Amino acid sequence: MRYLVRERLFSITDDYWVTDERGDKVFLVDGKALRLHETFELKDASGAVLATIRKKFLAFTDTMEIEYDGAVAATVRKALFSPLRNRAVIEMPGRGELEAVGDIFDKDFEIRDGHQVIAQVSRSWFRIRDTYGVDVAPGGNDALIVCIAICLDRIYDTKRDH
Repeated sequence: MRYLVRERLFSITDDYWVTDERGDKVFLVDGKALRLHETFELKDASGAVLATIRKKFLAFTDTMEIEYDGAVAATVRKALFSPLRNRAVIEMPGRGELEAVGDIFDKDFEIRDGHQVIAQVSRSWFRIRDTYGVDVAPGGNDALIVCIAICLDRIYDTKRDH
């Protein structure tokens, strides 16, 4: 399934819809103001919270955590050493690691589990400004992959802004 995601949150209080290819509202990204940590909630179309995304402070590199049901489901961070390309590591407790490889700054990359591509992210699929597509392989956890893409967007936009 391919989703359309707004490229960049302009402030922590921004809320926006993630839509599917037909334009149907699937996920709401709800920015939470007045919190110590940068926090977002991913909600389904009915408003139920599916996941919480938090920026982790006191980390060596920019790091964000994704929580499902009160437990950390994934930790997303920029790879410490990646001189020739953008690369990020997604640690999945009990499952191992995924990696994001490609041009993460310009939203043209893959999320891989070993050599298997489980999602592709690209802004070239849409002509709408400030958006990118997230194409999740069949059988993938769509909400989690969208959360990972949002984390990478925040981590790499933060790096670009500094």
